[in-house]
Amino acid sequence: MLTVDNINLHYGAAQALRGVSLTAEMGKITCVLGRNGVGKSSLLRAITGQHLVSGGSISFGGSALDGLAPYARAKKGVGYVPQGREIFPLLTVQENLEAGFSPLPRKERVIPDEIFSLFPVLGTMLSRRGGDLSGGQQQQLAIGRAMVMRPKILVLDEPTEGIQPSIIKDIGRAIRYLRDSTGMAILLVEQYLDFCRELADRVYIMDRGEIVHEGLAATLDTAEARRHLTV
Repeated sequence: MLTVDNINLHYGAAQALRGVSLTAEMGKITCVLGRNGVGKSSLLRAITGQHLVSGGSISFGGSALDGLAPYARAKKGVGYVPQGREIFPLLTVQENLEAGFSPLPRKERVIPDEIFSLFPVLGTMLSRRGGDLSGGQQQQLAIGRAMVMRPKILVLDEPTEGIQPSIIKDIGRAIRYLRDSTGMAILLVEQYLDFCRELADRVYIMDRGEIVHEGLAATLDTAEARRHLTV
C-alpha cells in the first residue's frame, strides 16, 4: 500500500501541497481529481521523486520513499506514466519499451507478452519511431513502457488528455485488467469525471493544494464533490 502522510511541497516560496494525506491500496484503483492548478501533478511528482517534499512522509509497502531518487523508487516498484507521455520520439517503439528495463536485473529484461495483448498496435509498430505514432498510440506506449518494469504500483497523470474516445476505452480496459490480474495498486490523476466514475474504487478531490473530499467513487455524484469540480 502507498501511504502519503501530511506532505507539504514548495516551489521556492510558493506552496503547492498543504498537508496532503492519502492511501492507494493494492488491488484497487485510486483516483485523484480536481480543477487545473490545484496540485494534482505536484502530488505525483512528490510520490515519484521528481520533487522532494518539504514536510510529511511517503511510504510504499512499509518502506520509506522519502529522499529517494526517482530511479530508486522505480526499483522499489513505482511505475510512472507522466502527463504528456514523454516517450522518446527518435527511438523506435521497441527501444522505448526497452527503456523500462533500467530498474530490472538483467535476467528479467524481457518485454512481457501481455503488453501486446492489451495494446496490439504496439506489436505491429515495433520498428516505427515513437514520434511517428498518434497521441493515443503514444499514450499506450507510455503505459507499456511503465509495465515493462513490472511495477507494484502504477502512477498515471491524466492518461486520457487529448486522446480519442476509442483509445480512452482501450486504456480503461487495460487499467482495469492490471488491477484485477496483477493486484497492483493504481493511482490515477484525472479530470475526466466519467472515466474515474467507471474505474475508481476510491476517489480524492483536491483544491488549492489540499484534499477536500475522499470516499467511494459513488460520492462523486454528491453536491459536495461537484462543488469542488465545477469551474
